[in-house]
Amino acid sequence: MSVRIAIPEPTSSDTEYNQRSLPPYLTALQAAGATPIVIPLHERQDRVAKLLENVQGVLLPGSRYDVDPQRFGESRIPECGPADPDRNAVDELLLQDAFNLHKPILGICHGTQTLNVWCNGSLIQDLKTDPALLAEGKTVVNHSPGREVVNAHPVQIIAGTRLAALVPADEFAGPHVNSSHHQAIRRVGDNLRVAAISPADGVVEAVELNSQEHFVLAVQWHPERTYMVSGFSRAIFAAFVQAAVAWRPRRVEESVAAE
Repeated sequence: MSVRIAIPEPTSSDTEYNQRSLPPYLTALQAAGATPIVIPLHERQDRVAKLLENVQGVLLPGSRYDVDPQRFGESRIPECGPADPDRNAVDELLLQDAFNLHKPILGICHGTQTLNVWCNGSLIQDLKTDPALLAEGKTVVNHSPGREVVNAHPVQIIAGTRLAALVPADEFAGPHVNSSHHQAIRRVGDNLRVAAISPADGVVEAVELNSQEHFVLAVQWHPERTYMVSGFSRAIFAAFVQAAVAWRPRRVEESVAAE
């Protein structure tokens, strides 16, 4: 029996987006040897908790909605889109369960931003209008060129990170990734470390938990879209699924004592 990975529906109200974006995640997980368990966003909390009892990992996917800036202590700017409270509520349940029990986590795009804010980090609400980037003249990378662009820009992988070990040798000098986001990490969350940046503008492209025992990796790009053509994308999913295979139940008491 393959490991079971919880993945929430990308949005609570955009059926078309869900139908378009969810299948690549499911296909990548299945190809890596896992069974995806889709978590509905309109279930009661106790029902979601019941589903989580039988999963060994959590994947937080992208979304067409933005993270509510009130969650990191800022007022919304005009360029910041609406939030999805139902998706946020389920994400928080999944994150709490995964951190309590040390279940592996893979965050992708919106999932990366959610993880960072959940860990008390903050976000750039809109890359194109961010005063800090504009002041430094660094808005040279188009982070939203379109879904069809496979190689949007290079990323610089930080040596010594968990992510660095996953880059194929022939790509390490500067792997290129796709890009579909207008928000990004500003202040990195507690106990997270930067694993990759966009070298031209310094935008954080990946973070990971600063822990050898707990697999938590989050990337701003979409490896599920390039699973079939990118060894790097396949390595990310393979490492996540392998961590889920190796996971063993951890009592909440042990987790609290270790913090």
